[in-house]
Amino acid sequence: MESELKKKPQILFVWNYLDWGGAQIYFLAIMKEARRDWRVKVILPRKSSKEIIRFIEQIGVEYEFIDTYLDNSPAPNLKRKLQRQWRRIHAETVAFKHLLKYDLRKTILHIETAPWQSWLFLTALAMRGANIFVTMHNSLPKTSGWREFLWRRRMQFVSRLKNFHIFPSNQDTKNSLEGWVAPEFLKKTKVTYTSVNPVEIEEVLKKELDRERLCKKHGLPADKFLALCVGQFIDRKGRWIFLEAAQKVLQKTSEIAFVWLTPKLPEEEERRKIDEYNLGNSFHLVLSETVGKKRKEVLNFFRLSNVFALPSFVEGLPIALLEAMALGIPSISTNVNAIPEAILDKKTGLLVPAGDSRALAKAILTLYSDENLRENLSNAGRNWVLGHFDEREAARIAIESYKECFKRNTKKGRDENV
Repeated sequence: MESELKKKPQILFVWNYLDWGGAQIYFLAIMKEARRDWRVKVILPRKSSKEIIRFIEQIGVEYEFIDTYLDNSPAPNLKRKLQRQWRRIHAETVAFKHLLKYDLRKTILHIETAPWQSWLFLTALAMRGANIFVTMHNSLPKTSGWREFLWRRRMQFVSRLKNFHIFPSNQDTKNSLEGWVAPEFLKKTKVTYTSVNPVEIEEVLKKELDRERLCKKHGLPADKFLALCVGQFIDRKGRWIFLEAAQKVLQKTSEIAFVWLTPKLPEEEERRKIDEYNLGNSFHLVLSETVGKKRKEVLNFFRLSNVFALPSFVEGLPIALLEAMALGIPSISTNVNAIPEAILDKKTGLLVPAGDSRALAKAILTLYSDENLRENLSNAGRNWVLGHFDEREAARIAIESYKECFKRNTKKGRDENV
């Protein structure tokens, strides 16, 4: 069995940061399909969450650690910015040295990194003959004129590297690459959508939901209409807009409660700010690892909610939003980036402007008071997601691209040895 495994070509999935989320769920979807014909291994920081390591183990994939990670904490001044930059360079150097133990010409590297920042890391790998795939989940960030000029030059450069590929995980991100990469590169670029697992979704829905018991377990009010958000409790996800909207909703009715499911609880200073909203028992933060050890248990927790609300300022195509819609939960989110590829306003969900807590509160109250609208959006949203965002199709496109790259390089190697 082991000798047969060694005959398979290898894929290494690599990231060097601690926080995990939709990007890792996207990777797991590809790994599940790829492991049939490839040796699959994950390389991640040693201090990574036990939760994501458990998910990797559950699909039967090997992993190994690197002893460093990116510093993604805020950088309010020049000193902190320089410290973060140095930490990034150090983390990429450690990752590069670690990867050199593999025969990179005979390995696919699928890396989670920002190519306009990590261009030297990617260039060094390309010079070693690596077959590199990078997934971009968000459109390129807005920045100052001189920095944009620099980033454009870097992106133009890396897009001309031999055996370098980008997978945008939504159409908005692909569109944003125009003018940043070589035209011939963009033409060949394939979208591998952030997607859901339809089989897993159906298995979760078939399970009877004991709402009262599950609410009691997590300290949630089973007799109230629950508005749920899922993701890291950070500014980019619109956490304070969510709480401001909660304040406005509670001025109208006390029959709605708000829940945020997160992989990491906030720090003490953030908790103090939460308390300033005076939401009391109407707001609940739930740590995702307390919900269950399997993805199905996490998805089953989603079903406690009556509406899903994600007030993000910046997003790619959020996996939590897609999963909520696939589960038939009427959903609200912001009209930013790729979200309108999932939510067609008033057809598959409701869109509100980013940063507008009043509009978010109004949307939640509208769904609370209109059962027919909830049912229509539930059915339409579920059908849209299941019909357009199937992780098996995204994995198929990715694996097909791996094979094309591997076959081309293998043939080139044979020709060079003749």
